[in-house]
Amino acid sequence: MKDAQIIVLATPVFLALIALEWAVGMARRRNTYRLHDAMASIGLGMLSQVVGLFTKLLMIGLYTLAFERLAITKLPVDSIWVWLVGLLLYDFLYYWKHRLGHTVALLWAAHVVHHQSEDYNLSTALRQTSTDWVAGWVFYLPMALLGFPPLVFGVVALVDLLYQYWVHTQQIGRLGWFDRVFCSPSNHRVHHAVNDPYVDKNYGGILILWDRLFGTFEDERDDEPCVYGTRSPLRSYNPLWANLEVYAALALESWRAQRWADKLKLWFMPPGWRPADLERRYPKGPFDLRAVQRFDPPASALAKGVSTLLFVALLAATVLLLWNAHTLALSTQLLAFAGILGGMSFVGWLGSAAAGAPARTQQPA
Repeated sequence: MKDAQIIVLATPVFLALIALEWAVGMARRRNTYRLHDAMASIGLGMLSQVVGLFTKLLMIGLYTLAFERLAITKLPVDSIWVWLVGLLLYDFLYYWKHRLGHTVALLWAAHVVHHQSEDYNLSTALRQTSTDWVAGWVFYLPMALLGFPPLVFGVVALVDLLYQYWVHTQQIGRLGWFDRVFCSPSNHRVHHAVNDPYVDKNYGGILILWDRLFGTFEDERDDEPCVYGTRSPLRSYNPLWANLEVYAALALESWRAQRWADKLKLWFMPPGWRPADLERRYPKGPFDLRAVQRFDPPASALAKGVSTLLFVALLAATVLLLWNAHTLALSTQLLAFAGILGGMSFVGWLGSAAAGAPARTQQPA
């Protein structure tokens, strides 16, 4: 069965858990959902899966090529320890990929999509980038060189990804010993926060032990409520801009930089790094947590109704495309992708058409 079909089968579970989390939040009077933000997050996940139809073959192909030509051995696919060690190794490599995704500007340009939501809920888990294929595959080549078969790699990658879904919630508190060993809701809330003590912490996918070993662990504190989003807010529900905004900003900074070394350096330094001439000519103020405002333009009942109906139709179209993609011509897949992207862009426009109105101050979770 194709990865895309597995995601289709999991989709009703994802949506049911989102509905359950919303109901629990309403019952507790701690609702963490806003309609257009949730649709934007889920929509970005839909687009990521559709783009995967065109890029997964490249990534799996490169992995398979490395496995066939460069592996120092070929591990047996029918051995349980190969699967267990493969999952552990994948999670270790994911930690470093994730960590560099926050500390190298080019990699952050892809990963930032997952952090743009100023809410934190299970829909945020589905908010995935469509450009990870640019460099993300490189980090897992050690598994190919060590002889882990492509089937093992593909399955453990899916397991690691699916595990991380449930940790994107504010409705589950501390879990005692579990928090000390595994990535948990408490640990991952820290990772998504922009507060000074929490920035660039808790990168683990399944195990939080990697963070404890390599000095990037931070515990969630009662006196420091998490504030979510990014320090350079997206302030849009447009899915195309969500995927391209940091690439565009880096290109502009690179164009403006005077020294050729700085033009290149900008792409590989930590996000936010700027050469002295840019700071002098185009100054940016320091980040102030107290000034954070949630992007929350008011939408009319008509806009909410139309956007919701269109979103449901686009979700159904995406499910049909993912399930049947292996039977469709490339031209048909591309046409469907264009339609879904255009539809989600219109849903985003309906949700942010009043973006010129005053933003509402974000309240810490």
